[in-house]
Amino acid sequence: MNIGVIANPDQTAVYAPLSRLLSWISFNKSQVSLQRSLAGKIQAGHKSKVRSVEYEHEILDEADILLAIGGDGTMLRAANLVLDRNVPILGVNCGKLGFLADIQQEQLEDALQALYDKSYLIDHRFMLSARLPDGSEKFALNELLFARGATASMVTLIAEYDGKLVNKYWADGLIVSTPTGSTAYNLSSGGPIVMPETNVVVLTPINPHTLTTRPLVVPADRKITIKVEPPDQDTLFSNDGREYRIDHGHKEFTIKRTDFTINLIKLQTHNYFQTLRNKLMWGMDFREKP
Repeated sequence: MNIGVIANPDQTAVYAPLSRLLSWISFNKSQVSLQRSLAGKIQAGHKSKVRSVEYEHEILDEADILLAIGGDGTMLRAANLVLDRNVPILGVNCGKLGFLADIQQEQLEDALQALYDKSYLIDHRFMLSARLPDGSEKFALNELLFARGATASMVTLIAEYDGKLVNKYWADGLIVSTPTGSTAYNLSSGGPIVMPETNVVVLTPINPHTLTTRPLVVPADRKITIKVEPPDQDTLFSNDGREYRIDHGHKEFTIKRTDFTINLIKLQTHNYFQTLRNKLMWGMDFREKP
């Protein structure tokens, strides 16, 4: 089994689980591939067990599985790294919440053994693609964000679904979220929690001026168009936290569901509702005694 690993080399918390991984492969027929900036910081005794590469995308050349050690930001980076290459991702949490990276460090050896024994589940998550005004294409596992730039003024955004006008939003911004991203920025902005396998997209305005404007859930199989009108508004676009300032004259974005999915590895004991309760304290009543 060939395991590719990505992690932030500047985060000291990633080295303990990485060391446990390298100790585990000493007793199993596996190979680990790391980017050189990360491989250079591991203990000398482990270096012989590692295939070191210059660029992060080269990790995937021989990887059967991609191990993302960190938080949900690392998981989002992993998703954009694999895109349509069909390499499944296992997330090990070294951050705070770890909603996507839901394997805790104390579970690492059990998770690795499950990989070795092929006794795991695959959770298929779709992504969104956005065609920008300059013709480039960006992808998001969580959300696409349209927001006001460096100004105190709200931004005016027009949303269309399948060629039909949805609404004219006057707000701090608009989130176009996948079910995966429904527990991220969408939830913080008052949007609904959506089960991951649900084939829908959520449009959630951020601080809309009109209080009757509410989040909207639509099927994911139709095209969504977002227009900035008038186009001279200072506008920020981001996909999963990667920001782009849009300075072009005509600001129109075409959004659709991708044909490929991101495959997340889950242990057979995984329970989405339990994750909601544990990570988000969903439904918890503090008036109840333990």
